[in-house]
Amino acid sequence: MPPTLSRPRSQPVGPLTADQRWTLALASVGSFLVVLDLFAVSTALPTLRLALRAPITTLDWTINAYTLTFAVLMMSASALGDRWGRRPVYAGGLLLFTLASAVCALAPDAGTLIAARAIQGIGAAVLMPLALALLNAAFSADRRGWAMGVFGSVTGLATVLGPVLGGVITQALSWSWIFWINVPVGVATAVAVLLRIQDSRGARRSLDPLGLVLGGVSALALVWGVVRAAGTGWGDETVLGLLLSGVVALAALIVWERRAVQPMVPLHLFADRTFAAGNAGMFLLTASLTAVVFFTAQFFQDAHGASPLAAGLRLLPLGVVPLVLAPWTGARADRVGTRPLIVTGLVLQTIGTVALAVLAQPSVPYAVLAGAMVVVGVGFTLAVPALTKAVVGSVRPADIGSASGLFSTVRQLGGAFGVAATSSAFTAAGGYGSAGDAASGYRAATVVAAAFAALGLAAALTAPVRRSNRVTPANLPPVSTTGNAL
Repeated sequence: MPPTLSRPRSQPVGPLTADQRWTLALASVGSFLVVLDLFAVSTALPTLRLALRAPITTLDWTINAYTLTFAVLMMSASALGDRWGRRPVYAGGLLLFTLASAVCALAPDAGTLIAARAIQGIGAAVLMPLALALLNAAFSADRRGWAMGVFGSVTGLATVLGPVLGGVITQALSWSWIFWINVPVGVATAVAVLLRIQDSRGARRSLDPLGLVLGGVSALALVWGVVRAAGTGWGDETVLGLLLSGVVALAALIVWERRAVQPMVPLHLFADRTFAAGNAGMFLLTASLTAVVFFTAQFFQDAHGASPLAAGLRLLPLGVVPLVLAPWTGARADRVGTRPLIVTGLVLQTIGTVALAVLAQPSVPYAVLAGAMVVVGVGFTLAVPALTKAVVGSVRPADIGSASGLFSTVRQLGGAFGVAATSSAFTAAGGYGSAGDAASGYRAATVVAAAFAALGLAAALTAPVRRSNRVTPANLPPVSTTGNAL
């Protein structure tokens, strides 16, 4: 008899139900908004600097305020969904994100914009884990991988379109319209969620308010100290006080989480070298990549004289490469193992970032810089899925939820730290006085970003070589290849 053809595992068997279609569509819209707002704002930063008369150390917080609240509150938001119902909490996150977007659009000054961005980050912290939880509840194991693939593709599309849409909107309308477009989409999506999605709940988990406060204080103080050092120097008393407060809060967090009955941060996971090394590698990779996106968008406008739209289009290599290669790299990790992809990816990301630093001149042709960005894009597209698989595959099945949530939090914190640290280098070496000053600052910032990528490689190499993982593809969380994976 001829062999029987079987349907690929990645494809759903049979038609989707109406609930599954609505859940997939509405969960994807939420993630799209979260990622789009991060990358669209990066292209508008030079316009914001002039419109709000804000220095780089202030503009950092339009990114950092968003990513910090996003990172710190993500795991708690997931617990709220399990307790109060995922559908109403997800809809509430959409409405909060929408309200904060309107406040961002109306902001008369940088302080108001930063405060509103922090509230946006709270909404984003609700949206991302609840979108994944709703998908997990709506799709059985044999369909879940396909659904997560669609979800991840939509998130990747937001990464590609973010810089371009940010440039189009800023140039054709105003920077405020980057935020206004969220309002009708967010309200309509929230209403559809309440009307069309079935509610689900998880196991009731206790919240960890003290852990949340200590974690938030530690992250805020450390990042704020690094950002302030860019303007006042590392010997400034306030800088030293902030850094010391951050370290003390971090130490107190570790002590408390070891004693808590249901800790927000499951410290026992870090006893595994693969888990610890993988998280360190992802933190540094994301720090490097976020800094590259943050400053390259400004370099094209301030050093090359490009318009916001042209700058957004020039960033496309960083978004198109992962969109094209992500399906191949994810499957390759299953075949050749995670270590070769992690090493190769971080080596390429380091080389590409060094090339950007060396080549950054006002007169350098764009094609040369585009080639370097392609190398960076190939690098993190290889490394991110492999790091995700290595980290989540190093824990017991019962710890997969906590491990993936903590891994996502580490990625967001890495992005905030990367912007803060490279801003100090930018301010020390250059500025916005001329195209040459912008190029000098950009070179210094990308040198630091390259160092982060190299340190990420060193951290990843400390992990032991494993022959197999403990989790199956059906249990793996969705893999995002974007810079601030969400």
